[in-house]
Amino acid sequence: MEGNRDEAEKCIQIASRAMEAGDKEKALRFLSKAEKLYPTAKAKVLLDALTKNGSTAGNGTHCRRRADKSENGQPMPGCPGHGPSGQESTGRGGGGGEGGAESNKSFSKEQVDGVHRIKNCKDYYEVLGVTKEASDEELKKAYRKLALKFHPDKNHAPGATEAFKKIGNAYAVLSNPDKRKQYDLSGGAEPSSSGHAQGGFQFNRGFEADITPEDLFNMFFGSGFPSSAAHTFANGSAHYSNQHNHTYRERREERGDSGFSMFIQLMPILLLILVSILSHLMVSTPPYSLYSRPATGQTIRRQTENLHIDYYVTRDFKSEYKGTALKKVEKDVEEDYISNIRNNCWKERQTKTDLLYAAKVYRDERLQQRAELMTMDNCKELDRLNELFRGG
Repeated sequence: MEGNRDEAEKCIQIASRAMEAGDKEKALRFLSKAEKLYPTAKAKVLLDALTKNGSTAGNGTHCRRRADKSENGQPMPGCPGHGPSGQESTGRGGGGGEGGAESNKSFSKEQVDGVHRIKNCKDYYEVLGVTKEASDEELKKAYRKLALKFHPDKNHAPGATEAFKKIGNAYAVLSNPDKRKQYDLSGGAEPSSSGHAQGGFQFNRGFEADITPEDLFNMFFGSGFPSSAAHTFANGSAHYSNQHNHTYRERREERGDSGFSMFIQLMPILLLILVSILSHLMVSTPPYSLYSRPATGQTIRRQTENLHIDYYVTRDFKSEYKGTALKKVEKDVEEDYISNIRNNCWKERQTKTDLLYAAKVYRDERLQQRAELMTMDNCKELDRLNELFRGG
């Protein structure tokens, strides 16, 4: 967690520049990212101020800049007065029809042409753009290129989802030696009439993939894109994913390896739990606490002889710790106490600095007053301890 502090600070700096430029959307995005990386009072204060000062704060300049860069005179999303809820219009397609679920996202003519090309392919080799003599490496390379190009999260043209399925189906069949041999012997497969009714992408003769295109994609590229089970794409992709999952579970049950596979998958988690339990058993409870802890029996209050710091021990402490052992415990108590006070003082100063910064940026007198009214108790206590050390 501590290692993310620098990255969080960079995000806050980017967000601050975005606010000065009037780009509220970018500022919100980077402030949220900073909060996830390393929560700080500064990011929280800026987020609160940004959300409480109205949705139009800083949007005027930003909208004018983005409007200058929009294509075909279309307004950019997020600017007031430009369409319902600031939504972006379709790039080149229009609403409804096959791309109904994607009608609010833009796409290019090249993407539309690519979908049509895949749709009109007569066999799997043509889909992947390879010859019948293509090697496994050539098939893999062709699939990688097409999968990235037609993944529904990157390609929003009408029919892109079905084209992506068709590409995955083609690779799943041709990358399997037995299915490829059977497919070649059959002479390929022509699109069935029922397949045309559903978009023209369902081949007959039983050459369907045993794995979804999403699974193939994640095997190659990791989980960089959301799985189709988490999104409802056009033309029933959610139904396609559910049907695949059911078939996959049946195959695993037939092979009888589901229990062993589950054990292998859970083994790292079990090892982590075991290590955690062993570490707790090996670490002994300290003989003192800076706070009263009835659960451990540390409820008897004592004070250190040097700095008069309160700490709590069990009833048996007095008989177990005497002389040098007692002095060592009290030294540890004072070091822990000073470390806590120093950390809390740093947090108080950081919070006050963040409030003053936000008050200056947004000219908010309430934030200014809030910063000035902070009592800074931990910093006062740290000053008191420093005086004692200097006096000693």
